[in-house]
Amino acid sequence: MKKLGLPKLNRFATAILISVSVLLLLLTSPLPKTLAKPETKVFEQVWQTVNENFYDPKLNGVDWKAMRQKYEPQAVRTKSIQEVAGVINQMLSELQTSHTRFYIPNEPAYYQLLGIFQARNPDFQKQLKKFFPKGKIEYSGIGAITKDINGKTFVSGILDGSPAAKTGLKVGDQLLSVDNRPYQPIQSFAGKAGQKVTLLIQRTPDAKSQENIAVTPKMFDASTMFLEAQQASTQVIQRNGKKIGYVHIWSNAADPDQEKLREDLIYGRLRDAQALVLDLRDGWGGGDIGYLNIFTAQKGPSITSIPRNGKRYTYISQWKKPVVMVINEGSRSSKEILAYAFQQHKIGPVVGSKTTGAVVAGRPFLMSDGSFLYLAVSDVLINENQRLEGKGVAPDINVPFSLEYAQGADPQKERAIETVLQAVQ
Repeated sequence: MKKLGLPKLNRFATAILISVSVLLLLLTSPLPKTLAKPETKVFEQVWQTVNENFYDPKLNGVDWKAMRQKYEPQAVRTKSIQEVAGVINQMLSELQTSHTRFYIPNEPAYYQLLGIFQARNPDFQKQLKKFFPKGKIEYSGIGAITKDINGKTFVSGILDGSPAAKTGLKVGDQLLSVDNRPYQPIQSFAGKAGQKVTLLIQRTPDAKSQENIAVTPKMFDASTMFLEAQQASTQVIQRNGKKIGYVHIWSNAADPDQEKLREDLIYGRLRDAQALVLDLRDGWGGGDIGYLNIFTAQKGPSITSIPRNGKRYTYISQWKKPVVMVINEGSRSSKEILAYAFQQHKIGPVVGSKTTGAVVAGRPFLMSDGSFLYLAVSDVLINENQRLEGKGVAPDINVPFSLEYAQGADPQKERAIETVLQAVQ
């Protein structure tokens, strides 16, 4: 056998060393973006979006590059979008700012926020077409809002007119299962619109109070669902011979929602009420401060119309009757501004519990997989110098509300009715 010459041996050894070095470089270097798994790619998109768009260029004093180094290894180890969402939201929580959260399609808020924002933004509608080709942002559900407390899931709110409202489900009920499986706000009802499902609930701390409730989920259109719930909530309550108007504003982000309130107060179902309870608890914000103009504007001329039958109909474009506002820790964003202005203008008492203190301006950024980052992009000041972010608005009349096993009791609403009654007696 012919011996290998030294020069050829050196070249062979050199080639081996180069190959090993390249392999080690590949193993120790970050993967190219084209080879990165989806979870890592989304993590990178979110980090970069925050870095470029967060309202404070100093990132609230947070070393954002250090946060990337801290959380990226965790993101790389995740195996699903649900797992990486947990890592991303933990990273975002370091900013300690409201309107800053990562959303995926396993929670109603994902659809609700997209529905609110797409209604006002044609460019955003075009982006969403890829993920919602029918142009509708909708999901199957029952209209129950839930809150986890000490590992247990409780009903914290029920959209008026929803399937949950029609079946006897009550605020304070503990949700144990849906069709014998653990409750999940989206997955429990996915593909079941129009079909009955069985909720196992517990009404009191005693396990003997467990019962089954049959409910039929429906498809919720995220762009109209809150206006529909507002309309369903609107009523006149007869109490002590008085007519008390009541309306629950679930979201004041859309112009039709605001216009509907004005229409009901001046021309519609609430016109003959002697006083009003304006409920701003829970739901979403996003509205304009002009929402209160109907209560704060100086009294203008009345308009009287007389049709052929000779009956006179007189309308006044302002509401000057007694009003009480109801708030809680679920009143956020522009609802907090409205509560602040309500007190400043002395329109009426504010009843309930302190708001959450989430008053900056946010907008959604769509990620490549259809998930989105809701990010604070502007700070917000009231009267040029008053900042409500992290502070909230305290009610004039504080009414504690213990959610667990409340059995449908609503002490805050009842106190608001009692308070406004005193103003008309």
